[in-house]
Amino acid sequence: MSRALLIAADLIAVLLLVFGLYFPRNRRRDMVVALLSVNVAVLAIATTFTNVEVNLGLGLGLFGVLSIIRLRSSELGQQEIAYYFSSLAIGLLGGVEIEPEWVSPALMAAVLFALWLGDHQVLLRGYRHQNLILDRAYTDEAELVEVVEALLGGADAVSVRRVTLRRVDLVNDSTNIDVHYRLKA
Repeated sequence: MSRALLIAADLIAVLLLVFGLYFPRNRRRDMVVALLSVNVAVLAIATTFTNVEVNLGLGLGLFGVLSIIRLRSSELGQQEIAYYFSSLAIGLLGGVEIEPEWVSPALMAAVLFALWLGDHQVLLRGYRHQNLILDRAYTDEAELVEVVEALLGGADAVSVRRVTLRRVDLVNDSTNIDVHYRLKA
């Protein structure tokens, strides 16, 4: 596949990822800029690395360090991290020629399909996760589950699957928890 067609495939794939999958589902404008710029930057560097004698491991290591710095500079959820790294992967696939020529576009399509499926609204739509800070210190897990179910709409509306105590503050009388639950139909 020619370099121009490979770059075009990358740009089409990242536009589908950002405007077809990510933004309609998450509506974070700041991530649109990040996903597009990371992809195009990776594409440019990967294309340069294939035309110049540079150790590819050095380039990939550089992007790994830059990604860690970027991900630590702002709190991102697991979904956004998946989109972020998918944008990186698509950029690398668009910048490096792989034989046979159909492999890069097929891998780009596989990344997009995985995101489409994994982030689809119908898939596991009733499952939720929240971090809650309660205005009382709870040390009894059974009591905590009852309180959380009541706060989230009652035992008829939700089913708590797991409660993880993150912090119990007996001095200030508060409890910080992660709760995983399912909405009942």
